[in-house]
Amino acid sequence: MNKRLKKKLDQSLISSNKSTVVSLANSHIVDIIGINNENLEYAEEHLSVQILQKGNIIIIKGNKKDRYVLRDTIIQLSEELKVPNLKYKNSFKEILNMKIKNDKENQNIKNLTVAKTTRTSVTGKTPQQNQYLEALYSKQIVFGVGPAGTGKTYLAVAAAVAQLLDGKYDRIILSRPAVEAGEKLGFLPGDIKEKVDPYLRPFYDAIHELLPPDEALRKIESSMIEIAPLAFMRGRTLNNAFVILDEAQNATSTQIKMFLTRCGKNTRMVVNGDPSQIDLPNHIGSGLNDSIEALKLLSEVGIVNFSKRDIVRDEIISKILDAYDNHSNFQSKSLSSYDIIS
Repeated sequence: MNKRLKKKLDQSLISSNKSTVVSLANSHIVDIIGINNENLEYAEEHLSVQILQKGNIIIIKGNKKDRYVLRDTIIQLSEELKVPNLKYKNSFKEILNMKIKNDKENQNIKNLTVAKTTRTSVTGKTPQQNQYLEALYSKQIVFGVGPAGTGKTYLAVAAAVAQLLDGKYDRIILSRPAVEAGEKLGFLPGDIKEKVDPYLRPFYDAIHELLPPDEALRKIESSMIEIAPLAFMRGRTLNNAFVILDEAQNATSTQIKMFLTRCGKNTRMVVNGDPSQIDLPNHIGSGLNDSIEALKLLSEVGIVNFSKRDIVRDEIISKILDAYDNHSNFQSKSLSSYDIIS
């Protein structure tokens, strides 16, 4: 009897035509409903539902689609809460907002687990992220293009770590162009490694989120994970490797071509970039879009375009991008009006 009851606590119960009932594990109740039921109130504000809580039972009434969105949110969060030592859990509101977005687009996503380590597990949260992850497992060359906060770097590193741990590749190579974004490298203290390390810090951050510190350090010191500026790629042939070029909007067509032609036996190449954040001098063009146009017809190439809908870092990022877009549009209209008056 106890086993049967425990099983019921971990799964959704039968839904009627007018309501959906979900049973919670006692240890997960506060995480799911929130302090003073704040998560349930948030759900009622954003969905056409009414929610009644009785102990560990959640009864959801209202629009059928919205009931299922909330039910799936609760189930996903419950599953994440079951994973021991999972450091980076999604909040109730994050999961709910993603499911609302996906429902509006009438797109279902298959949560493809990328990395399971003692530190974390990574899954796609939007249809585009899921498409990107699938490409990172199936295509030899992958382009990920889109704004900040869409998970391009983190998901690529997660896929690389997962496949390294599975023995599919012998090493991971992570690279970025060391382009000066308003600051001068020459004025930074230290040797060349100390000068370029700040440009490669996002890779270190991702690695340490995915692996325990001692394991990450061992793999970096043994060169199983190598982090290097793009200029260091010239002249090399990379075999049995998962290779990522980040911030590719700051590389020229020649540099991206040089990077991709390092590809050897059993090697996967990933090129990520955000065309709205180009730090190259005005007279030097970004090669990201040119490279995509040149290679888009190759069957071995996967191209995934992210948009503001895929931003998962924090909802403020979308608001920041919208504010900048509105400001740019206002300036453009102002200039046009000035030109007409003149």
